[in-house]
Amino acid sequence: MLRSELIERLALENPSLKLREVERIVDAIFDEIAFALESGHRVELRGFGAFSVRRRDARTGRNPRTGDPVAVESKSVPFFKAGKELRSRLNNGQDPEDR
Repeated sequence: MLRSELIERLALENPSLKLREVERIVDAIFDEIAFALESGHRVELRGFGAFSVRRRDARTGRNPRTGDPVAVESKSVPFFKAGKELRSRLNNGQDPEDR
């Protein structure tokens, strides 16, 4: 689903809100999640999942075209872990931990 599709769907489900208002709400939520991650916090949405930041160490990679070694600096990357309820919905009501 694209951001624009999410906004359209929320606007249809909430006819009392204008499209611009829904867009501002969605942007505010995404901005707050990004700000929390930038600040080193974890964001948990119960029943959906949790966003966190993981650190990747520096390493030596390879240029796919030439095969030459390339130094890749350490970096922070966003990480998402699906919640139990979301995993259950994706597996037709079966909890993956029960398998």
